[in-house]
Amino acid sequence: MNTRRLAILTIAAQLSMVLTGCGKQEGSAAGRMGPDTPVIRIDGSSTVFPIAEAVAEEFQAGQRGAVRVTVGLSGTGGGFKKLCRGDIDISNASRPILTEEMEMCRKAGINFIELPVAFDAITVVVNPKNDWVKSLTIADLKKMWEPGAQGQVMRWNQVRPEWPDAPLMLFGPGADSGTFDYFTEAVSGKAKSSRGDYTASEDDNVLVQGVENNKNALGYFGFAYYVGHKERMRAVPIERDDGSQVLPSNAAVVDGTYQPLSRPLFIYVSDKSAQRPEVRQLIEYYLTEGPSLAADVGFVALPEQAAKTALQHFTDNRLGTVFGGVPEVGVTIDELLKRDAKL
Repeated sequence: MNTRRLAILTIAAQLSMVLTGCGKQEGSAAGRMGPDTPVIRIDGSSTVFPIAEAVAEEFQAGQRGAVRVTVGLSGTGGGFKKLCRGDIDISNASRPILTEEMEMCRKAGINFIELPVAFDAITVVVNPKNDWVKSLTIADLKKMWEPGAQGQVMRWNQVRPEWPDAPLMLFGPGADSGTFDYFTEAVSGKAKSSRGDYTASEDDNVLVQGVENNKNALGYFGFAYYVGHKERMRAVPIERDDGSQVLPSNAAVVDGTYQPLSRPLFIYVSDKSAQRPEVRQLIEYYLTEGPSLAADVGFVALPEQAAKTALQHFTDNRLGTVFGGVPEVGVTIDELLKRDAKL
């Protein structure tokens, strides 16, 4: 990853700036922006944030001050709320939109275009000093994270008896996070079904620091945040039913072996916003240059055909979702392509 892309990930750590929704500006271009400069507002998933920030930075540089793009971070659920209120133009999402969110948009008269932008591998991490966890099964993760574990499963040897009698310190996304929704669906069998006595944050950098600073910690977040800090934490292989152990990687996402913790990432564009020329230019840029930028910041790039299909759907103003508004795990790149091809 080059220095510029690492800088993009570092930006996410500056939470005070992110929460104000301030996109980066290239020096001279920012100086030329006036009160009448069109603004494109993006908000939502912390997982998708590095991709959106990279796209915003490069797009603004090419526009030479003609457009301003702001990128906020309120979690996937928070982004959908803002989209359905008409407060933003584009919502970043690390899971598909749900039925209740679709209904919220419908009541407000907001239609949307669903566009995949990359794939991700939710990464389970431990502190480098943890020398006992060699791999984890989904059953192990369920034992740690299911609602019944709250106040009960508090030590590592309660997960596996051969592990040490040491505190189990858990770090994970908050309830507005799409990563939280997806992980709980994959592990516990129901979205948002999780113990509540863990350190939760919508800012993945807080989770990263928690795992880095605690020998007995375990956490989970998007692959890009692991890539940016892999010298200070260790990714844990997921043990499959056949006994094979698979680490998160681009190759494992592409070939479908890192299951059930790989997933597509999305942006949702307001159909009203999509009529604005500057928004259309940004989305066209997103789906042509975005795949390489996504790869730069640690995600699995959208395959060329998928990006072309998404761009065609945007050009055709194809509204709605291919996921039906219900939580779903295990969708591979091939399956997503098949779904998109049917519409």
